[in-house]
Amino acid sequence: MVTPGALRVLFLLLLLLWASGMENSEILEQPRNVCLGLINEGNYESFYLENTAGCFTKCRQSGNEPCDLKNLQRYWLKYEFHLVENQMGIVNTSFLKAVVQSVSTNISEDLFFSLTPSQVPRPVTEEEHEPPDRVRLPRSLFESLQDSSSVVRLAITLLDIGPGNLFKGPELNLEDSSSVLNNRVVGLSLGNISVSRLAEPLEITFSHQRPPSNMTFSCVFWDVTKGSTGDWSSTGCSTELSAKRTVCRCDHLTFFALLLRPILDRATVQALIRISQAGCGASMIFLAFTVVLYAALRFYRQRFKSEDAPKVHVALSISLFLLNLAFFINVGHGRERSDATCWARGAIFHYFLLCTFTWMGLEAFHLYLLVIKVFNTYFGHYFLKLSLVGWGLPALIVIGTGSANSYGHYAIRDKKNMATLELCWFREKTAVSALYVTVHGYFLITCLFSAVVLGLVAWKIFTLSTATAGKEQGPNWKGVLTVLGLSSLVGVTWWLAILTPLGRSTIYVFALFNSLQGVFIFCWFAVLYFPSRTAVSSSSGTARIDQVHTTSQE
Repeated sequence: MVTPGALRVLFLLLLLLWASGMENSEILEQPRNVCLGLINEGNYESFYLENTAGCFTKCRQSGNEPCDLKNLQRYWLKYEFHLVENQMGIVNTSFLKAVVQSVSTNISEDLFFSLTPSQVPRPVTEEEHEPPDRVRLPRSLFESLQDSSSVVRLAITLLDIGPGNLFKGPELNLEDSSSVLNNRVVGLSLGNISVSRLAEPLEITFSHQRPPSNMTFSCVFWDVTKGSTGDWSSTGCSTELSAKRTVCRCDHLTFFALLLRPILDRATVQALIRISQAGCGASMIFLAFTVVLYAALRFYRQRFKSEDAPKVHVALSISLFLLNLAFFINVGHGRERSDATCWARGAIFHYFLLCTFTWMGLEAFHLYLLVIKVFNTYFGHYFLKLSLVGWGLPALIVIGTGSANSYGHYAIRDKKNMATLELCWFREKTAVSALYVTVHGYFLITCLFSAVVLGLVAWKIFTLSTATAGKEQGPNWKGVLTVLGLSSLVGVTWWLAILTPLGRSTIYVFALFNSLQGVFIFCWFAVLYFPSRTAVSSSSGTARIDQVHTTSQE
């Protein structure tokens, strides 16, 4: 018979077992969050794949779901190794399409596979025009593996990474409107065989609609060594853009994607502003030195007062100085609330921009008279007439443009229509035609004229030096330096603007060199009018180009 004391002991033991069971269940349930990337690690059966794929949606920047992006991304990166090592054939789910195929390392031609998002990758021929999305694996890739194996297993995967943060990387999480095209990642792997630095790159073709005018495509791969969780990188990849398809060429195997990103996102705009402000500040200092140097030369050299060439240089220096000053005021003060004040700032900035273009064109015209035409080039009140054109023509254009109420608030916008830079310039949308005619068109006219003149001058310099040198061969460094000096006067640094549609790197090059034009002008002015004693004889030809026939009759 059970005594009451024994019952109490039994009840106490049951109570302790129940409490310990609850504690253990809490311990077991605590790490059951799949998106921490630990529960399903190494498990790639259908259930686990579906379970882990749910994190593509759950792991959002604003979500409450705790996620370990590094573990989850590693899970999917290792999946290709699992496919190859376990000799899987075809995987076809709503979020994943994959195929594993044995390939001989002694193949006679390149391999092509389709990458249609809704279908499992399949072999296609080079002649097939459809599907447009495809990958080309060069024959040389497999030939380089002949010493280690006669047959290799190739895994090709199409992974839909969804709208969450997985495989987005720090750069795409800065809300700069960048995105992975169609949230689609292409994986290529040979299992444990590492493939890098291919002599002939592989090609992946992505089809797409025409991107917005302020967006561009960039070919990238997932670099696990970049940052704490990995990030997209373009190292070893090149991008060939066209209207409705982009070809990516890369020298290794991994996960690839096509990024849609703003040409000028907020970070790029701020970097360009800092570069331009630093360069323009340096230019303003040296342009001021140029004007002071000219004033000193007029005081100490009486003959210098009658020469027109330095007057043209100084007029260009003054217009460029005032343009840089207007740039600082326009960009530094941000959005102007007063419409009238913004109208005035836009008009002033436009005026000095046109003055700079005009004086660079007049530099080319003056150069044409000195070097090309040479004879019958006398003009009464020559510099006065140049000044009327250099300062008066832009004034007439600005008055006409302003009378049409073309100046106002202007913003550079990203894909989400958010302003990345606001300034006073031409009114958005309503003054587009005025912008193209009075700025782009005006610039192209002066650019073409200056390019023709500079080309003729360079041809004359080098042909003349060749004729005078006789049989002596070697680089004509004096002629090269002369052409470079003249290039700063006619605005060659501005011509780089034509190359900016090629990509972000050319925009940085344009911003850097163009903002330093004032420095280049000062260097040319100083070398031209202060040659060293040892270089007087060698630079006499250079000075002659700028000094012959420059006397005004005023």
